[in-house]
Amino acid sequence: MKQLGRRAESIVFPLEFLQLFKASDYPDPHEYKSCQSRYLKFLEAGLLFHPLVPLKKSDISAQRLRELIHGAYDIPLETEKNSGPMEGLRSAVMTLAGRSLGETFDECHWADGFPLNLHIYQTLIEACFDTEDGAVVDEIDEVVDLLMKTWVILGINQMLHNLLFTWALFNHFVMSGQVDIELLSGAENQLTEVVKDAKTTKDPDYCDVLSSIVSSIMCWTEKRLLAYHETFNPSNIDSMQGIVSIGVSTAKILAEDISHEYHRKRKQETHVVYSRVENYIRSSVRTAFAQRMEEADSMRSSGNPIPVLSILAKGIGDLAIKEKSVYSPILNKWHPLATSVAITTLHSCFGNEIKQFIAGLIELTPDTAQVLKEADKLEKDLVKIVVEDSVDSDDGGKSLIREMLPYEAENVIANLVKAWVKEHVDRLKGWIDRNLQQETWNPKNNRKNFAPSSVKMMQIIDEIYQAFFQLPITMHSTLHSELTTGLDRNIQYFASKLKTGCGTQNTLIPQLPHLTRCDVGSKLFKKKEKPPVLMKRGSQVGSTNTNGVSDIPGICVRINTLYYVQTELDNLEKKIKTYLQNVESIDISTDELNIRFDLSQAACQEGIRQLCETFGYKMVFNDLSHVLFDTLYAGGTASNRVEPLLRELDPILKMISVIVDKGVRNRVLTALMKGSFDGLLLVLLAGGPTRAFTVQDSQMIEHDFRALRSLYVANGGGLLNELVDKASSEVKNILPLLRTDTATLIERFKQAISESYGSATKSGFPMPPVPAQWSPNNPNTILRVLCYRNDEMATKFLKKAYNLPKKL
Repeated sequence: MKQLGRRAESIVFPLEFLQLFKASDYPDPHEYKSCQSRYLKFLEAGLLFHPLVPLKKSDISAQRLRELIHGAYDIPLETEKNSGPMEGLRSAVMTLAGRSLGETFDECHWADGFPLNLHIYQTLIEACFDTEDGAVVDEIDEVVDLLMKTWVILGINQMLHNLLFTWALFNHFVMSGQVDIELLSGAENQLTEVVKDAKTTKDPDYCDVLSSIVSSIMCWTEKRLLAYHETFNPSNIDSMQGIVSIGVSTAKILAEDISHEYHRKRKQETHVVYSRVENYIRSSVRTAFAQRMEEADSMRSSGNPIPVLSILAKGIGDLAIKEKSVYSPILNKWHPLATSVAITTLHSCFGNEIKQFIAGLIELTPDTAQVLKEADKLEKDLVKIVVEDSVDSDDGGKSLIREMLPYEAENVIANLVKAWVKEHVDRLKGWIDRNLQQETWNPKNNRKNFAPSSVKMMQIIDEIYQAFFQLPITMHSTLHSELTTGLDRNIQYFASKLKTGCGTQNTLIPQLPHLTRCDVGSKLFKKKEKPPVLMKRGSQVGSTNTNGVSDIPGICVRINTLYYVQTELDNLEKKIKTYLQNVESIDISTDELNIRFDLSQAACQEGIRQLCETFGYKMVFNDLSHVLFDTLYAGGTASNRVEPLLRELDPILKMISVIVDKGVRNRVLTALMKGSFDGLLLVLLAGGPTRAFTVQDSQMIEHDFRALRSLYVANGGGLLNELVDKASSEVKNILPLLRTDTATLIERFKQAISESYGSATKSGFPMPPVPAQWSPNNPNTILRVLCYRNDEMATKFLKKAYNLPKKL
C-alpha cells in the first residue's frame, strides 16, 4: 500500500485482491473460482446487504453491481485491468464505497456497515487465542495493536472493541470447560470497561449489541448462580467469584443502562446488585434444600429407621455450615448479609415441612419427639448464625430474624404432652367413678381393711408416672407439674367421693327439745313411755337424722382407705423425685421442684376428720341412742346410771382396735370419745321432761363422768390423758353447775342476762339463744340446769320468768 501511496481506509481490499490475483496463480481453476466468489460476496455483503449508508432502490450503481456480481457467479469475471467488466465493477464499487454519513474524503466504506463489521472484527479477534487450548496468546499486545489498525476500515471504536473482546474472553472461558481462570479474570476486567462505556453512549446500534451480548452472558451465569450449590464444588470454587462478578455486572448494565423501566423506578432506589445476589442465594438454597429432601426420602425408603425430617434436619444443618463457610464469604462482597439471607431461606424451607408435619400430629411418639427435638435444635443453630452474621447491620438483623417464623417445636411437644396428660387424667377419673360404685366397703371382703380400689388407683398412678418419664422428651421437670396437678385433683375427687353419703356432725346430732320446767314431786314418765326426740343444738330449724342402720364397719374401711392413700402419697412423691433424677440432669434440688399432692393430702386429712367425726356421732347418737338418750338418767338418776352405756362401748372399742389402722386409730377413738361426752351433755342439758336432777344427784353424775372418762384412758392402754382432758373439758366445766344450789343458780342467771341484755323488763327476761358451746357462764346453759332442777324454787322462777310448761 505504501508503494501505491494510499492509506488503508481509501482502499477496497476485495476489489484490489480480485484484480491482483490471476487464474494462473492457482493450480486449480475451481479454487480460483471459489476465491473470486468469496471476494465478490464480500463486496456484496459490505456494499449491498450491510452498507454504512442505506441504499435507495433507485441507486443505479447498486443495481449495476448486483448484476455484475450475479453474472460472475455463473461466468468467472475477467479481471484484467482494461477489461470492460472489471472497469464496470470498479466504477460501481468505488461509487458505492465513496458514500459516507459525514463530510469525509478519500475514505472507502465497504466493511464498516452494521453488523457486518462486528462479525469481521469478531473473527479477527480470534487471533488473540491459541487454536489448540483457547488460551490467550503470549503476543496478545502485538495482536491487539494489529487489530486496532483495522478499526478505521471496520468502523470499530474502543467501546465496541471492549464489548467484543469481553465476549470473546468469556466465550473461550466457557469453551475451556470453565477451568481457565485467566480467561474468566480477563473477561471480568474487560467487563468493567464495558460498564463504564455503557454509561457514556446511547448509540442504538451499540446498545443493541450490548444488550444481546450482555443478555447472553447473564443468561449463562444466572443458570449456574441460581443453583450454585450444584455448580460449584471444591474443584472449581475459585471461579465462583468471577462468575458472580460478571453476573451482577451484566445484570446491572441491563437494568441501569438499557432498561427504561429502571429509569422510571430510579427514585425508588432499586438495588440491582443487592437484589440479584439475594435472588441467587434464595434460589440456590431452595434448590439445595429440595435435593436434601430427596436424599432424605431415599434414605428412608432404603430401610433407614430414622424419620425423614430428622435426616433432613441434620442435612440442613450441614448445608447451613457449608453455606456459611464456603459460599457466603464470596457473596459477601456484593451482599453483606449473604449468610443471613441463606440461613433464613433454609429456615423457611424446613419450616414449611415441619409445619405440615405438626399439622398431622395426634400423639407424641418416639419418632415425633425425635423430629421435634431435631427441629428445635436446628432452629436454635440457624438463629444463632443469623444473629452473629447480622450483628453489625443497620437494624441488627431484626428484619431478617422477623422472617424466621418460629417452629415452636418445644410448644408443640408441650401441647402433645399436655394432651397425653389430659387423656390419662380423664381416663383415671372415669375409672374412679366406675370402681367406687362397685366398692362394698365391707371389712370381711377386704383383708387389709381398706378398699382394693385405692390400691389399684395408686398402682395406676404409679404406672402413669412411669409412662410419663419414659416419654421421649427433655422437659420432664417442667411438664410433670401439670400431670401432678391433674392426678392430685383425681385423688382429691376420690377422697371426696369416699365421704359422700356418710353424714356429718350437723345431720347426726338430734334437735334439742323445747324447754320445760320440772313437775316437782310427780313421777317423770310412765313405764313404757319413751322420751321425746331431742332438738337440734343451736337454731330451732334443722334436719332430722336418718333412721337407717349405720354402716359403722364401712366407715372404718373408708377411714383406713383415706389413710392408706395419704401414706402412699408420701411414697409417690419420693418415687417421682427418683424418676426425675434418673431421666434428667437437674441443676436444682428436687425439693425445689414442688412435687407435692397438696389437694389430695388436704382432702384425705379432711376426709379422715369428717369420717372420724361421723363415726363418733353416728355411733353415739344413732347406734347407742337406746342406752344413752332412751335410758341414761331417764325416770330417775339413781335407777339409770352409765353402766349400760359403758358395756355397749366396750365391744365397739375392740372393733376399732381390730378394723381401724393403728396410724389413724387414735383419731377414731378421740371422735368416739368426743361424741360420748357431747351425748352426755345433751342428756344433762337437753334430755327432755323425763329427766330431773337434784343437787344430790350431782355426785352420781360426776362418778359416771369419771367412769366414762376412764373407759377411754384404760389405765394407760387407751388415749393420752391430754386428749381425754381436752375432749371432756366441756362436761367437766358444766358439772359444778349441777351441784350449785338453786338460789345461787338463779342469781348467776340474772347476772348473766344483765351482762348480755341489760336489766329485766316487766314482761320478764329475754330468752337467751343456744350457744355454740356449753359454758357455766352462758345464760342459756344456766337456764337449762334450772329447767332440769327438781326443785320448787327453780320451777317457780321459770314459771314467772318464762312461763315454761311442765310438759311438752
